[in-house]
Amino acid sequence: MNTSVPRRVLAFLRNTWRGLTSMRTALVLLFLLALAALPGALLPQWSLNRRNVETFYDNHPTWAKVLDSIGAFNVFSSVWFAAIYVLLFVSLIGCLVPRSAEYLRQLRARPVRTPRNLERMPHHAAGTVSLSPDEMSDFTRRRLRRWRVSESTEQDGTRTFSAERGYLREAGNLVFHFALVGLLITVGGDQLMRYEGQVVVQADGSGFCNSGTFNYDSFDAGLTVDGTNLSPFCVRLNDFDVRYLHSGQPERFHAEIEYQSGEALDNGNWKPHDLRVNNPLRTAGDRIYLTGNGYTPIFTVTFPDGTQRTKKTQWQPVDTTTMLSQGATKFDRPGMSNEQRRHNNQLAITGLFAPTASLDGKVLSSRFPALRDPMVAVDVLKGKLGLAGSTGQSIFSVDQSLIDSGELNRVARENLAVGETIRLDDGTTIRFDGVQRWANLQVSHNPFQRYVLVFAAAIVIGLGASLSIKRRRIWLRIKPLAAGSNDTDENASAAGGTTGGASVEIGGLARTDQAGYGEEFTKLADELLGSGAEPTAGSSGTASPGRSS
Repeated sequence: MNTSVPRRVLAFLRNTWRGLTSMRTALVLLFLLALAALPGALLPQWSLNRRNVETFYDNHPTWAKVLDSIGAFNVFSSVWFAAIYVLLFVSLIGCLVPRSAEYLRQLRARPVRTPRNLERMPHHAAGTVSLSPDEMSDFTRRRLRRWRVSESTEQDGTRTFSAERGYLREAGNLVFHFALVGLLITVGGDQLMRYEGQVVVQADGSGFCNSGTFNYDSFDAGLTVDGTNLSPFCVRLNDFDVRYLHSGQPERFHAEIEYQSGEALDNGNWKPHDLRVNNPLRTAGDRIYLTGNGYTPIFTVTFPDGTQRTKKTQWQPVDTTTMLSQGATKFDRPGMSNEQRRHNNQLAITGLFAPTASLDGKVLSSRFPALRDPMVAVDVLKGKLGLAGSTGQSIFSVDQSLIDSGELNRVARENLAVGETIRLDDGTTIRFDGVQRWANLQVSHNPFQRYVLVFAAAIVIGLGASLSIKRRRIWLRIKPLAAGSNDTDENASAAGGTTGGASVEIGGLARTDQAGYGEEFTKLADELLGSGAEPTAGSSGTASPGRSS
């Protein structure tokens, strides 16, 4: 009784492994993987677009909680997606190893011997030829030189040929599945070692270096990336230009950048690059893309004691067709040693920016995305901005709760053109100095990207080979003609009781269900029998016997 338990366990494990490594299970898991990826394509993901997920929460709070609890907003990092992924990987490996061994055995094995009754084959033809059996055998070898051929001679002198072609079909099938495994490995490895960062750079010669995550506005990385060993490079943005059509549609984005990378860092030699939407910079194993742009209003605040502060803070486009933007430029009041007092006298300039202003009364909007008539509509807020708090806040807005509590008060509201000034009651002046461009750069590090491309190409090649190549077989039986069996040479030697001709019977079998082998068999049979053939009574099949030569 004690020995039966281990046997049952082993039997259970063996049956489970056989079921897991069957081709049917692999296909089911592949279908489940595709099905599991649908939520990642149809629903917003935390890692890709947090704002859209938050919007989904606002519109569908109940459904959002349910979907988030099962990982629908983080599909590709969920446990259940990883489980399907790993099971598919194991199942494919378990299928491919024995199939590869079987394929190697087939390559080493000889073609199947010629059956006794070729008339039962799906494709059949027969006839007599004027060539001798030796000559017919030589002709057959030449015609089947691209086939794997096995030849034998029976006791009565009959020659048989077994030929097979299309072994690359299974090779293509194996290449397809091994490439699929390779693709799964490289995609998984890429998710572990990848990183992607977003950074806004002012188009005034400003730049950034890929020295740590603190240089990015947002940063997303794989499990093995801690942000300390990033690819070494630096980029600076000298100019940014956008050309628009008369309709306001952008025609071309162009960023003039310079970069250093690798051992060339800090040597003073900057390399130029024309950064465009479809022309990323590739350096140090990373890619730098141009993904967005906008405007930065420049404000100068002159405090009552004469101290000036100038700030450039990017504002966020709220309408990409006209580039109407919103934002907040924040100032700390200098010269105040009392920290509490200084925090209670901070300034924020918030509102809208229009590159080509259009006024409806005092309501500002934009009618064109290019800088033709820039103007801002601003609210000046004074009080506590909460900049010293431990809680982060958006650079594009102020904390609404501070306004609601009265800690932050509006002290002015005005529309300003470039060069115009607002004067506050305490003597502080705020001047709108002008505008400059900013660009959003995305840095992507995908060390397995080229391997993903290689395996994807191998999948296409392997699938094409497995679908286009036909596995087929052909057999020939060549018998010497007996004397009197045909109107051939009357002076033939009676020693062997044969004439100089031969009887040829051909059978064909396609090992796949694809169409096309009938035509190939007919052509091949016509060539073989046409070498000197006469119809034989009772011959059947798809081939037409050749004419007597």
